[in-house]
This record gives sequence, C-alpha cells and structure tokens, in this order.
Amino acid sequence: MKTWKLVSGILSIVLCLFVLLQSCAAGASNALAETGEVSGSAGLIVSIMMLSGGIVSIVTRNGSKGGNIALIVLYGIAALCGFTLAGSFGDLYIWSTWCLICVILAVVSLVKMKK
Repeated sequence: MKTWKLVSGILSIVLCLFVLLQSCAAGASNALAETGEVSGSAGLIVSIMMLSGGIVSIVTRNGSKGGNIALIVLYGIAALCGFTLAGSFGDLYIWSTWCLICVILAVVSLVKMKK
C-alpha cells in the first residue's frame, strides 16, 4: 500500500492543477451565463481537497491509522462535493470518481493495516 499512497499522492497533486484551471473556467462561464450553478466553486473545493489528500497521502505512506482516516475524510469530502454539485461541469464527475477510488483504497489500507 506504500506504493499506492505515493502514486496516488503525486497524481492527486498533479490533477489538482487541472481541476483548479477547469473550475475557474466553469465558474467564469456560470457567472457569464447567469445560470446560478455552483459547479465552479465545487471544483475549487474538490481541487483543494485533492491537494490536501495528495500531501497527506505522501506524508503518511509508511502507514498510520490517523493518516488513513484523514485520507478517507479529505477524499470523501471531495467526492461528495463533486458528485452533488457538478451541474454543467461534467469533468467534475471524473475527478470525483478519482477521489472515490482513493477513499476505497484508503479504507482497504486501513483494514489491512498490521496491528
């Protein structure tokens, strides 16, 4: 699981930049079209949570119960916000799926952890 945490942490940090740029564009288009959607703000929240989760994942890759719980919370918030507030920002479903995969693997890591 150490390898997964390192790889997912690096990928989350890199993907965070894409999500941030896309959410800024989605927020601008929502504001210009006056649709009342909050998908740009949701993308910003997902981006921040992905960055935080990536950093925590890299730092706690050697294994700690608290680190796995923090990953579950951070990626869980990102997935929840992404799936519920995506609106017209369709790519947010993809990034939320990535966060959901990270949540599932963090739960597996927590369960398989040596006692």
